[in-house]
Amino acid sequence: MSRLLPLPVVVPLLGAALTLLLATRPRVQRAVSVLCLTVTFTVAVVLLVQAYRHGPVVLAIGGWPPPVGIVLVADQLAALMLVVSSAVTLCVLLYSIGQGRSETSESAPVVIFHPTYLVLTAGVTNAFLAGDLFNLFVGFEILLAASFVLITLGGTETRIRTGSTYVVVSILSSMIFLAAVGLVYAATGTLNLAQLAQRLDDLPDNVRLALQLMLLLAFAIKAAVFPLSAWLPDSYPTAPAPVTAVFAGLLTKVGVYAIIRTETLLFPGGQVDGLLMVVAGLTMVVGILGAVAQSDMKRLFSFTLVSHIGYMIFGVALSTAAGLAGAIFYVVHHITIQTTLFLVAGLVEERAGSTDLRRLGGLARMAPLLGVLFFVPAMNLAGVPPFSGFLGKLGLLQAGVAAGGALPATLVAAGTLTSLLTLYVASRVWNIAFWRAPRIAATEPAVRLPTLMVGATVALVAFGLTLTVLAGPLFDVTADAATDLLSRTPYVRAVLPGGTP
Repeated sequence: MSRLLPLPVVVPLLGAALTLLLATRPRVQRAVSVLCLTVTFTVAVVLLVQAYRHGPVVLAIGGWPPPVGIVLVADQLAALMLVVSSAVTLCVLLYSIGQGRSETSESAPVVIFHPTYLVLTAGVTNAFLAGDLFNLFVGFEILLAASFVLITLGGTETRIRTGSTYVVVSILSSMIFLAAVGLVYAATGTLNLAQLAQRLDDLPDNVRLALQLMLLLAFAIKAAVFPLSAWLPDSYPTAPAPVTAVFAGLLTKVGVYAIIRTETLLFPGGQVDGLLMVVAGLTMVVGILGAVAQSDMKRLFSFTLVSHIGYMIFGVALSTAAGLAGAIFYVVHHITIQTTLFLVAGLVEERAGSTDLRRLGGLARMAPLLGVLFFVPAMNLAGVPPFSGFLGKLGLLQAGVAAGGALPATLVAAGTLTSLLTLYVASRVWNIAFWRAPRIAATEPAVRLPTLMVGATVALVAFGLTLTVLAGPLFDVTADAATDLLSRTPYVRAVLPGGTP
């Protein structure tokens, strides 16, 4: 089974090379891309089943035993992230094919979309499977290099200008990450995560805290945690709809994943829990207040994206099994729902020619299916019962109440307020864009939405509803994953047989 581990990284990379050679044959290029992501999703499901039943799946690349060589590890957390990310990237790819994004754009040919998209996928999967800090850094750099191309796709002035901000911020966070990697190696003599779990505890407290804060700073920038999130609402909305959707759904969650992995495996004990709670609360409240002030759907969703990162950081900061399980569940939920909402925004733009709320109206009457596709994930994001958003928030709030203390209680209040304001902004978008009188002239011909775009969005809406139906089994998986993360023993012993943290 361990031989399957490289496939989620290798298959997209090979597909990227092949689709680049097939740039003049777009139909074959599309078929290869879909096949690669289908294989990746299938392998991810197999790895999740294996990790849940038998523990972490480990592979030492090239036969070099850890900690000497590169090691790939798929525990329950990594495998679950692989399944959700591969499902989302496959749906977004189908959406982009329906939109014709692979062939033409506003002002430039973009036949490089497919190879770049597959490279992005490889970077995401490599980050999830990385068993050492440097390979995690490599995963980030692969996905960032691809994202630099995708965010400026088409070469318009607006995309180049906003994309440059994204590039500068990403390079800054990578420099901090790389410096932290160097300092960790200097202090411990290893970068293998399992071995670091054994050695970091022996360092002086001040050195260990400095390393923890440097890594946390790098990951917080990538995850768009307040006050390091100002770059996101200006960068994401200008990109093409499929690109914005996959960025919003996945890229910030890779940063959250890195925070979960390092805070539980490398730095247990909760030294920075108070700091994490403060930034989690600020991220929730400031982000949703930013959403309230927006009049464009894409910017509004970008601010809700920032806001709901706070829920995940809240779960990590509690340092309890219940809090961590809730955080992991919420990551899975949010990847799916946030991606869906950005795809819906793309459909609105396709149908009405704009995502500016001041120019929209009557969409529920003109395109009833589009109204349903917005309403379901919007209510899910707001946490309306019985959707998965409600269940995830309920799990986090219950964990906060159980933890006790002033800060957790404050975070519970902030989380409740954020949920209510999310419902407000979702209702506002519905009332203005879908419910009020049409702003589009009645004489304008109706724009037929491409079937594949609608089908991919329907698939993601259905996937979000499936998370609600299967919330019980999913919570079992996240609870097991949280228990293993906090104990650290299953991970360390799988990578270093006989080792203990």
